Amino acid sequence: MELKEFIEYVKSGKIIEAGSKEHLFMHELARSAQKITYKLNSEFHNDSEKAELMSELTGRKVDESFFIFPPFYTDCGKNIKIGKNVFINSCCCFQDQGGIEIGDGTMIGHQVVIATINHMLEPDLRQNMILKEVKIGKNVWIGSHATILGGVRIGDNAVIAAGAVVNKDVPANTVFGGVPAHIIKTID
Repeated sequence: MELKEFIEYVKSGKIIEAGSKEHLFMHELARSAQKITYKLNSEFHNDSEKAELMSELTGRKVDESFFIFPPFYTDCGKNIKIGKNVFINSCCCFQDQGGIEIGDGTMIGHQVVIATINHMLEPDLRQNMILKEVKIGKNVWIGSHATILGGVRIGDNAVIAAGAVVNKDVPANTVFGGVPAHIIKTID
C-alpha cells in the first residue's frame, strides 16, 4: 500500500478492519514516525533542524516560522498539515492517521492530545477502527491537557480551555471548556 492510497481510504470514511492491509500499513507509518520522533526528542536541535525533522515526519515542508518544544509524539505523522506561525508546546500526542490540519497562528499547549482514531463499541468488532479528521482554524489557542477527538472542527480565533475534552465542533470566536466541552463565552 502507498501513502496516497491510504490517505484516500481514510478520507472515504470506511472502517479500517483489524489485520487489513490498511491496518498493517498504519504499523509501517508508526515505525517510521517512531524513528523520526526519537531523533527529535532525544537530542537538542536548533529551530531550523526541528522544522526539518517535522517536515520529514509529515512529508510536507513545514514553514520556518513553525516552533516546537519537544518532546512530541505521534503514531503516524504523515497525515499532519501545519500552517505558518504554529507553536506546539512540549509533550503533545497527535494520533493523526485520520488527519490533523492546523491553521496559521495556532498555539497548542502542553500535553494536548489530538486523537483521530476511535474503535467500535461492539466487543467482537472493537479492534476495528474509525478514523475522522480534526481541522483547527487560524489563530486558535488550545490550552494545556486539552483533548480533541476525531471529527471535530475548531473555528478561527477559538480558545480551548485547559483540560477540556472537545467532542463536537467549536464555533469561531468562542471559548470552549469543560468535560465534555461547551461554549463558555464568545470573543468580541
